[in-house]
Amino acid sequence: MSDPTIKGLPPPPTKYDGSNFRIAIVHARWNDAIIKALLEGTINKLKEQGVKQENIVVKSVPGSYELPFATKQLIEAGKTQSANAAPSMIASTTNLLSLIDNTTSQPSGDSQKSENTNTNTGGALTKPFDAIISIGCLIKGSTMHFEYICDAVTHGLMRVQLDTGTPVVFGVLTALNDDQALERAGIGRTEKGKGHNHGEDWGLAAVELATQNQDWVKGVL
Repeated sequence: MSDPTIKGLPPPPTKYDGSNFRIAIVHARWNDAIIKALLEGTINKLKEQGVKQENIVVKSVPGSYELPFATKQLIEAGKTQSANAAPSMIASTTNLLSLIDNTTSQPSGDSQKSENTNTNTGGALTKPFDAIISIGCLIKGSTMHFEYICDAVTHGLMRVQLDTGTPVVFGVLTALNDDQALERAGIGRTEKGKGHNHGEDWGLAAVELATQNQDWVKGVL
């Protein structure tokens, strides 16, 4: 029987359009079967809200402990890339879905650069990231390692978004056993107990936060 405490995010009060957003996802590789399901759910929900594939940047790190550092560096790299109009970071050589790089250059005669577009034919944005989704999966073992990592990652990711002003969606499962994690990735062991893929909730939250933050930074309430 599926855990009754698993609930999905209810529909937002407003339908948000993510077509002009650039969203980054940084994920741990530990517990990769669960991470893969969460990543897929996140990307699918972003696309449902209009975020273009070429504007979703996916990077990976070994484990959840590395997520705060990687998240902060990815935010800063996006700002630097925007300032320098550098080639896009669309692909990751280590992401689990093997996203395909699209870095074909425009003809040399076209030297005009837009603030919000890349110089590749995919039309990818090069503006700073509108939101970051940090995905990991921690499962309690027989030592205190679980508690220490959960606490460090939680506080670290909160600090990153407060320090940078970029919304960071907390996509880290903190499960007491394998079944809890599997059900929260929507891949529970039984047909009736598949659970709910929380990656979908994180995709929804990213677009909502990105939209609202656009207004807030302009003083629009």
